[in-house]
Amino acid sequence: MIKNKTIYRNIIEEIEDKFINSKIVKIEVGDTIKIKKVIIEGNKERIQVSEGVVIGTKNTGLNKTVTLRKVIQNVGVERIYLVHSPQIINIEVVRKSKIRRSKLYYLRTRSGKATRLKQKLT
Repeated sequence: MIKNKTIYRNIIEEIEDKFINSKIVKIEVGDTIKIKKVIIEGNKERIQVSEGVVIGTKNTGLNKTVTLRKVIQNVGVERIYLVHSPQIINIEVVRKSKIRRSKLYYLRTRSGKATRLKQKLT
């Protein structure tokens, strides 16, 4: 029984490796990133750029997701992006921040200057 599980796991990993986007840079919680995504409306295509702070990630191989938070007209908006999606063209890290937590959900209750994070010097 245990051998069958490892065989299936190896097969799944081989299939997932074909779809993993190798151009994606390493994204960490606290980074400010720009995501360029293709949006199809009817028969037209356009590129939408979203910039915000990564407040959480889930790292599970091909299903890696990033939760992005940004403020639009004084309303906080969060969106979950599938990192290895074929719709995502590019992810660019604008700024890295120094944090001490794995999830930055406390930023939801803060506004204005209280949402600033210390910049990580490299």
